[in-house]
Amino acid sequence: MEKEAITIFNVHPLLKRRWSPRAFSDRAIEKEKVQRMFEAARWAPSSMNEQPWRFIMGLKGDSTYEVIFSSLVEFNRLWAGTAPMLTISCGKMIHSGKNEGKPNESFAYDVGQSLAHLTFQAMSDGLFVHQMGGFDKESLQESFKIPDQYSPLTVFAAGYPGDPGVLHPNLRKMEYGDRIRKDFHSFVFMGEFGKSSDFFNEV
Repeated sequence: MEKEAITIFNVHPLLKRRWSPRAFSDRAIEKEKVQRMFEAARWAPSSMNEQPWRFIMGLKGDSTYEVIFSSLVEFNRLWAGTAPMLTISCGKMIHSGKNEGKPNESFAYDVGQSLAHLTFQAMSDGLFVHQMGGFDKESLQESFKIPDQYSPLTVFAAGYPGDPGVLHPNLRKMEYGDRIRKDFHSFVFMGEFGKSSDFFNEV
């Protein structure tokens, strides 16, 4: 199933195709595609090159996957169990190196960039990624012995798209729903915050 974005201006085809499905195929992801996903994440931009991202990867059938799945809120458990991969994205909240021990104000931003790189590499290989914030952070920290200086930020499901017909009826409705985004005037400003311009008016 494809839900290509209806853009005002032309963007890269992968950006248009990217969305977050809930219906995943149970087809396993090839090892080399998983490797490429994390290679892309590895080369994301990073403040002071500290690379604060850390991932705990679970593949369906292993104990890591089961623990991650059990941490999800009920809504996410309705669909995420069909995905062949569930992964925790963590970030190191304090600096390393010369600033050792000081708070890293950009750690979450950097983790987000690494996930964006991972997502678009996945898309180029025919895979889709759905990120989630609905999970029990404390249970994951305890289960996986995540050190206090690291924060679990998201859990993401990854895999090949599946049949929306297998989803719960309420989720199926969401799967087929329109993709909606705010217009440029609500988030791109010039001169001062909240002041839009005609720069993005359609020609």
